[in-house]
Amino acid sequence: MILALLGAATLAVWVYLLAFRGGFWRMESAPAMGAPAAPLPSVVAVIPARNEGELVGQAIRSLAQQDYSGEFHIVLVDDGSSDGTAGAARQAAGAELLTVVRAAPLPEGWTGKLWAVSQGVAEAERRTPQFLLLTDADIAHPPSNLSNLVARAERDGYDLVSYMARLSCRTTAERVLMPAFVFFFFLLYPPAWIRDPRRATAGAAGGCMLVRREALARVGGIGAIRGAWIDDCALARTIKRGGGKVWLGIGEQTLSLRGYADFRQAGGMISRSAFTQLRHSAWLLAATVAGLLITYAAPPALALAASGNARWLGAAAWLIMTFCYWPAVRLYGRPVYEALCLPLVALFYLAATIHSAWKWWRGEGGRWKGRSQPVTHSRGAGD
Repeated sequence: MILALLGAATLAVWVYLLAFRGGFWRMESAPAMGAPAAPLPSVVAVIPARNEGELVGQAIRSLAQQDYSGEFHIVLVDDGSSDGTAGAARQAAGAELLTVVRAAPLPEGWTGKLWAVSQGVAEAERRTPQFLLLTDADIAHPPSNLSNLVARAERDGYDLVSYMARLSCRTTAERVLMPAFVFFFFLLYPPAWIRDPRRATAGAAGGCMLVRREALARVGGIGAIRGAWIDDCALARTIKRGGGKVWLGIGEQTLSLRGYADFRQAGGMISRSAFTQLRHSAWLLAATVAGLLITYAAPPALALAASGNARWLGAAAWLIMTFCYWPAVRLYGRPVYEALCLPLVALFYLAATIHSAWKWWRGEGGRWKGRSQPVTHSRGAGD
């Protein structure tokens, strides 16, 4: 009886996720928008960079090759790099297109990235652009990216338009974990809910965000989220709460150049902000552990080891889970049978979340790029 109730509960969860969670699982790529209408608004790209000499050249070149015919400039903020980041950026773009700013010392209460972004925005203000393209030093943009972003923002009046970049999927660890990363992100932040002004849900992907400069100024600028670790979602939430419109979609040709050689590296990426998402709460961690076990581990366990109604309920939940995960697996060109393995992948993410909490409690959770971060956090987008 207890196993049958567990099976009914996990099946109910997956019916809800399938039918009532904004269709997050569909993984629909953003359609091409075509050229934006004239007159074209001016845009300045802002890139914070700290020891990104290996990748920043590719990122800058992709921006220099944009087919956007409006006024466009790039500001790179070199945040104390020691590996020739600024030089690599200058080699990739001419002085007319690129301005390099050396970051000032990090003040108390700011995360390193947001402090760098704020200085880049301040430099961009000199040109009074209509839009800011907030991107990262490890993102490669297809030539039409900026035109598509601007066209979408202008056509539908969005104040923030963001593309989820296609993550690297070359190594075994990446092939196993990256489709799930996008799946879990969209589960937390369904794109249909993000663009719905009636819902509080807001989210963005920090690698590629086009922000209307006036909307950013209206909510207090980057300083309004100065201590946020999950800064992209914090910015989207702040803009939406300020009355702005937000859009998030998949940019299949917007590529993340960051690679993860093995499961340890990929796990470090996952655990970096996992406990922050739970507001550093032991109670939320316990609830998350229980929820993940019921949602992901129980269906295959019941299907394979239980009997009677419990087995069939578990099998039905596992089938729906596989159906929901298949579009993410297909997005990354992986075979269909890998969709069956989501329970195992979810257990890895659960272990990374527990590891994130363990590091936080040991006083090691606030370090990134060799620097401690302030003890503040970004709350979930639905809060």
